This record gives sequence, C-alpha cells and structure tokens, in this order.
Amino acid sequence: MRRLRYNVAMSLDGFIAGPKGEYDWITPNSGIDFAALYRQFDTLLMGRLTYDAMRAKGMSAKGMGMKAFVVSTTLKPEQHPDVTIIARNVPEAVAALKAQPGSIPQKDIWLCGGGALFRCLLDAGLVDSVEVSVFPVLLGSGVPLLPVGRRASLHLEESKTLPSGILMLKYAAAPKPLSSARPTSAKPKSAKPKSVRKRTA
Repeated sequence: MRRLRYNVAMSLDGFIAGPKGEYDWITPNSGIDFAALYRQFDTLLMGRLTYDAMRAKGMSAKGMGMKAFVVSTTLKPEQHPDVTIIARNVPEAVAALKAQPGSIPQKDIWLCGGGALFRCLLDAGLVDSVEVSVFPVLLGSGVPLLPVGRRASLHLEESKTLPSGILMLKYAAAPKPLSSARPTSAKPKSAKPKSVRKRTA
C-alpha cells in the first residue's frame, strides 16, 4: 500500500498560507531541493484552494510529473480534465487510492494541502507521515497547519536545519487508536464450599 505524506511549508507561528492565501514567503532560494522532493511522489492530493493557488502560479501536476486528485464539491470535472475530482466519500476514495499499485518503483502520495483535508484524513487514520518545513517568518495570521480537532500522537523520524534557517521536520503518524471498548474477561467461578456433616455420637 502506498504511503500518504502531508508535506507542507509552515511559518514559525503555525500557518501554511497568509490571510489572503499568499505563499510569497516560501522563497525559491530556500535551500530545499524541490526536484528531489518531486521525484518521491507520483500523485498529488489537494483541496480546491490549494489547487487554485497552484494554477495561479502557473504550476500543474503534469509539469511536476504527477497525477492530481482534487477534493472539491464545486469544481466540475469537464472543466478540469487534467485532474480527478473527488466530490464525496473522501476517506473511502483516498483509501482506495492508497491501495492502488501506482508507479514502479513505488512512489508515495503527496498531500500538499490544505489543513481541513489534512484534518479529515488524519482523523480517518490515513495519513502516514507529517513533514513540515518551518520557515523563519512570522505571518501573524493566515491558514493554520491544522484546524481545531482531536489530539494525534506523532513520532519524530528526522530533523534537519538548512543554512537558510529552515527547520525540516519529519514525523510518523501514529496508527488510528482502536475502539476504547475492552473485552470483558470471564471471571473464574468460585468453588462452592462443601457442606460438612457432623457425626452424631
């Protein structure tokens, strides 16, 4: 099964985009090898706002050598033939996508935004790793890394600091917790005391 990796850039105060969705703080001379990063994936998965931002930059999944899946209830497939639209049953559709064989050698699925989609798939237990490049900038407001929701445990796998001041963090997502219901163990039956008859003289 292919891995689903949430890989994003984040400001030091926890935002993945500015208040107007701007990404101008993600500088191209950051020291990140984007070509090497792209080679690790064969599929992009994103929400509509991330898709719109990518198109506004003149970027496309095809130009990055990948297939693209966009989660949206408003986009019309016939108007966006270069991507596959997921309009409903998102966790089920993503689980099926992960189960597909993909390219050979096997590459991963890049969940590149946004935060609400990340929250949905994290809660469904479908995210395998969380990879954040922390940029040395304070945006003050904007789109948070993750919307409010339940707690999730992570395990640090790798950390690296670039000369530009960017801190690159890679975490493994903990598996989805099992049901809190505990099986009841059968209690051993206590032996009944045997009655003792008194002998009469």
